[in-house]
Amino acid sequence: MQRDVGSVPLAPALRARLVSAGFQTVQELLETGPCALSKETGISKEEALEVLQVVRQECHGDATRTAARSGASRKCTALELLEEEQAQGFIITFCSALDNILGGGVQLTKITEVCGAPGVGKTQLCMQLAVDVQIPECFGGVAGEAVFIDTEGSFIVDRVADIAAACVQHCHLIAEAHQEEDHLKALETFSVESILSHIYYFRCRDYIELLAQVYLLPDFLLEHSKVRLVVVDGIAFPFRHDFEDLSLRTRLLNGLAQQLIIIANDHKSAVVLTNQMTTRIGPSQSTLVPALGESWGHAATVRLIFHWDNSQRLATLYKSPSQKESTIPYRITSHGFRDVQPPAVTQSAEGAEMNPRKRPRREEEK
Repeated sequence: MQRDVGSVPLAPALRARLVSAGFQTVQELLETGPCALSKETGISKEEALEVLQVVRQECHGDATRTAARSGASRKCTALELLEEEQAQGFIITFCSALDNILGGGVQLTKITEVCGAPGVGKTQLCMQLAVDVQIPECFGGVAGEAVFIDTEGSFIVDRVADIAAACVQHCHLIAEAHQEEDHLKALETFSVESILSHIYYFRCRDYIELLAQVYLLPDFLLEHSKVRLVVVDGIAFPFRHDFEDLSLRTRLLNGLAQQLIIIANDHKSAVVLTNQMTTRIGPSQSTLVPALGESWGHAATVRLIFHWDNSQRLATLYKSPSQKESTIPYRITSHGFRDVQPPAVTQSAEGAEMNPRKRPRREEEK
């Protein structure tokens, strides 16, 4: 990619700064982080981020146009889109009630936002998904890997190890019950150590680091093609402080949302975001609503809201293009994210389970 810096749609003063600092091609900019770009050109970090966002969007547009000229892009029918949609897998949550209202679990190629107050279980679900995405295909999983971007410092590796151990034990019990060769073979490499080694963790301490990490993520995913889950926990925390220019915040968030949509589609991955709640003051009463405003609410395909009813945790499917609004109870146990009541066993006339890949959890597994 040898596109000249002068051809990028930036303000003339910014282009002059870049050229005077020695940047001649777009590739040279892409190899420079926002902090280094700010230091070398004398512009602010926010301006450096915007420059890199524009450059990456232009490069993606160039690639799309090149593919179109070469005939790689094609028109498709609604039926083909439906077939592609149905072929996409789901990441189960180990809470069958939540999987049911989501239509099977957290869907690949979609952005799912989980909103809720502190301590309600948002991060617990994210850690559960980072484990579950690695379940082998013969057990009904997608056999993928996970990227976990942590902005709040809530990722507890000991907790992930506990969830992973429970998942491995669950798969071992299924294998013992059915004695299928592919189950036994898959379990040879499916272990707690293997699960932990395929969760790629990034700690971002401010919005600049978060935006830089998300914009560099496509390059990382090209090297790690098995990644099927990208978690950002949480999306709001870096953007709720130190922003005097709210229009700049909106532009950065819109660019971030667009980049996450591209990642989900291009890499066939599920993107899961957690969001905080904030208070909206009305004329007669105040209500809790997801943070970052109304415009951000359009970024996610699916929005879940976690809340409390006395001491009971509840999950409400608030936004979905294909599922009706529903509310289900869930709980957090020592083994992870679980149903309040174990799912009932559906049996055929001969007394066998209808789905041999799913085994009801026993009391000691809760």
